[in-house]
Formats: sequence, C-alpha cells, structure tokens
Amino acid sequence: MFKHPLFLVAFFVASVTIQAQSSIPSMMDRPAGLSDSALLDRVQQQTFRYFWDFAHPVSGLARERSNIAYEYGDEVCAVGGTGFGVMSVIVATERKWIGRDTAAKFLLKMVNFLLKSNSYHGAFPHWLNGATGKTIPFSRKDDGADLVETSYLFEGLLCARQYFTGDNRVERDLRNRINWMWSDIEWNWFTQGGKNVLYWHWSPNNDWAMNNAIHGFNECLITYIMAASGERYPVPASVYHEGWTNSNYFRNGKSFYGIKLPLGFDYGGPLFFSHYTFLGIDPHGLKDQYADYWEQNTNHTLINREHCIRNPKQYKGYGADCWGLTASDTYNGYAAHSPTEDLGTISPTAALSAFPYTPQYSMQALKHFYYDLGDKIWSPYGFVDAFNETKGWVAKSHLAIDQGPIIVMIENYRTGLMWKLFMSCPEIQKGLTKLGFESPWIKK
Repeated sequence: MFKHPLFLVAFFVASVTIQAQSSIPSMMDRPAGLSDSALLDRVQQQTFRYFWDFAHPVSGLARERSNIAYEYGDEVCAVGGTGFGVMSVIVATERKWIGRDTAAKFLLKMVNFLLKSNSYHGAFPHWLNGATGKTIPFSRKDDGADLVETSYLFEGLLCARQYFTGDNRVERDLRNRINWMWSDIEWNWFTQGGKNVLYWHWSPNNDWAMNNAIHGFNECLITYIMAASGERYPVPASVYHEGWTNSNYFRNGKSFYGIKLPLGFDYGGPLFFSHYTFLGIDPHGLKDQYADYWEQNTNHTLINREHCIRNPKQYKGYGADCWGLTASDTYNGYAAHSPTEDLGTISPTAALSAFPYTPQYSMQALKHFYYDLGDKIWSPYGFVDAFNETKGWVAKSHLAIDQGPIIVMIENYRTGLMWKLFMSCPEIQKGLTKLGFESPWIKK
C-alpha cells in the first residue's frame, strides 16, 4: 500500500473526528457487486480522503500531490487544489461522512490561515507553504500572484459561504472572512493598467515579466467570470469580449470524428478544460454569443472518448470502457494529454469528472477502472493519477487538481449540489449577466 512519508501524521491530525463520526469504509476495501449508486459513494468517499486524511496538518490546505517529486518538498500546497478540496468537504458534509460543525471548524482554520498568508493585490500564488503561508515559487519568475489558481480557490470558498449559513459563531466567522478575502481581490489590477485582457501572473520581484495574457478557450473561463463579478475591483465586459475571445484557437466550429466542436483547440484539448470552470458554473442552459456550453462540454468529452475508441496509435487498453485524456502525471513526467498529445496514458479523472456530460460512458469507464484494473490503480485516496498499459506504468501519485473534480463532478451529476451553491451567489449572477450570458439561474 502506498503511503506518503507524512501520511500518518496528517491522518492523525486531520481525521480523528472523521473516524468517530463517519462511516467511510476502511482505506483499501474494494467490495464487488456494488449498485451504481453504491459504487459512486465508494469512489467519492475514498477520493475525499485526499483532502481530509492528507490535508496539511497545520493549515488544512490541500497538498499539491501525494508524492514528493521535482524537489517540491513536504510543505507544498496547491491554492487551486485547495478550492477543489473545499468543495469536497461540502460534499462530505452534505452526505454526512463528517459532521457539519467539524467541517465548518476545519474550513474556518483554513480561512484564518489564508488571511495571514502571502497574497498580492488580493490574489494568492500558485503554491503556498502549508506550515508558514509563505509563497513557494512555481518557477523562477512565477513567485507572486496567480489569478487563475485564485479563481479556483474562490470557486470553492464562495460555495462554502453559500452552504454554511448557520447562525452560530463558527459559520458566521467563516462567511465573513471569506467575504473579506473575496472583496479584496483586485481583479482590475491584472489588466496591466487598463488593457482589455486579464494577465495570469504578477510578482513584486518580477512585475509583469511573465506577461501571460489569458486567452480562451481553455480552463480559465471561471477567471473572467469572477473578475467581472468582483464587487470592489471588477473588470468591464470589454475585457472578456476583447481579451478572452481574442485568440486563434477560441472559435472552432469544425467536426472531429463526426462531432461538432464550437470552441477551442482542434479535438478539444485536455478534458480538464470542461471540468475546472464547471465545478461551480452550471453549464445547463448556459449560453452566450459564442457558444452553448452544455454542447461545448458534452461534445468535447465525446470527441475525447471517440479518439480513445478509434485508438489511432494502437495503444494497449484503450476502448469504450477505458478512455479519458487530460493533464496528469505520465511515465516520463507530466503532460497535457489530449487527442493531439496522446502518449497512451489514461487519467481516471478525465472520464470520472465527465459524469455530468456522459453518465453512461463514464459509468462504463468507472466499472472497468474499479473492477478490472482496481488491483493496480485503486489506492488509499481513490484512483491513482494515471496509468499507461502500453508502458506497463502506474502512477504512485495523486494530484489535488485531479482528485477534487472527481468528487465534485460526480456530485454535480448526482444532485447538482455545487452548481446550486455557486450559481446562487448574487455577484456571480451579476457577473454572468454583465458578460452577456444566459442561464436558468440568472434572476431577471
């Protein structure tokens, strides 16, 4: 059984209450013959352990990954992955795997830590030291604000604000402190002085040297929606219409394997494009002048699956029950797997986080992963990050940004919980309206 060196410490600190209050099965149980509903329960519960048992013992933040790689060290926590982890805690609370008061106190500890952590014009870095709150540089010049990771963090925190509405000190403090941090994000700062585009990074040491303008279509749609939704420092709609949509890979309109793709790279790119934004944003009936986002995400998924079925490179294992190409670890490092960057590596998060779009096909993949491959790829934190049958390789790793969407998107498929919470935010509804979106959630 794979264990991180710090697993036992984190397990003891973070999970004493869960063991007393929850009915999560023992860590490596993989019972056979489960109903579809019970199987989904099992996968969500096991994957949740990543964000609970393995949470950083000081801060409660989500660790970047379960193994030490690339000399990251033990303390590296992912800001975006923490946002996904917050959502997973809400799922666990709603399903009564943990007590509501326990969850609220855990999240309040996390929020109090974030209030004291490094931030830049209100935005957080890509990585934080989970013990000190200091920035850990993602690269030599990426040592300051990361606007995209910040948007993922607040996708989770705003859901927590909407969920923990109790009239008690812990839940009131949680809501108030989330609001303080949310209102302090200077979204308009990241236009470099009023340009009609958002920039991904800013550093007190390197200023705008990264110079990475955020253009679509990809995983960053949520960043533009949140920037338009900011209450004190919002951006105008022109930043979306002249920045996000201003690229040679925004519009597509071509068909791949007979399936039309409205937006994005040919063949759609990695599947996380249709996951991260839509953990909170409900794509049902979501439209603007550029696309119907339910059609976009569903067709993106179908193209990805069809590529694996046709398997033009004849990789071992690919087929109707084994599909899903997205960014993950692979046998020789890390790659943004997609039909145009296909290395033979399947990432379970790809098909499992697509449950809302392709429930029948995602269930087919889930049963294969669990029943047929489980001896190799089932672990204390759910499915491992990836595997490659052609190379005979199975990851020893889990990544927060891959594990979180599994829990959240399965829950959105089952109950729509996170969609209900995030889309109930009045500022998000105003931001969507400002940008010209239609949605059944937007109050006229």
